[in-house]
Amino acid sequence: MKALIVSYCPRGERSRTRQLVEYAVGFLKSKKAVVEVLDLAKEVPDLLTPERLASYYRRNYMGEKLAGKDLAQLKKMDAMTAQLMAADLAVVAYPMYNFSQPAIVKAWFDSVMQKGKTWDFAQGGYAGLMKNRKALIISTSGGAYAGDLAGMDHSVPLSKLHLSFMGFAVEAVTGAGINRYPEKESDILGQAKAEIQKFLTGFAQ
Repeated sequence: MKALIVSYCPRGERSRTRQLVEYAVGFLKSKKAVVEVLDLAKEVPDLLTPERLASYYRRNYMGEKLAGKDLAQLKKMDAMTAQLMAADLAVVAYPMYNFSQPAIVKAWFDSVMQKGKTWDFAQGGYAGLMKNRKALIISTSGGAYAGDLAGMDHSVPLSKLHLSFMGFAVEAVTGAGINRYPEKESDILGQAKAEIQKFLTGFAQ
């Protein structure tokens, strides 16, 4: 079984998200899973610039065979898509920024949500091409967005939508309220690790 860990932890050793990622990687390796890590802080996804978007549309929607510069500018997008397509499990981990995903994480989703590769049109709608695979979202936030504040969290719901649209069975673990309740940081992260282990135990069986 192969797991792809897509992480964005720009604060390095200070990152609480990184603590959870390292826990997930360690657990997967202890279960003999093949683990590949894509660090988005080091391997920044390409943006859908007008030129890149035009090439993508011509190839993936119009069926044109690209060459030269047109094909080359899709190289990183295609490499990241191939990484995802080769995985049985995708773990996407990042901190919430301003109530949503960091821009780099959204750029990764824009890269890998490719028509004809990870999703396609189907009779009456859309079809995810990544079925029979699982995905886990790991997210941390300084605030706690539950109850009346749940509508402020556009991070996890958006990631769930992206992944389920591609066909993944998705679950999420959120370490929320770390800055709001600093005295509870250890408990919050401990609970998140327990939830990660529970999910990954099911994957590794």
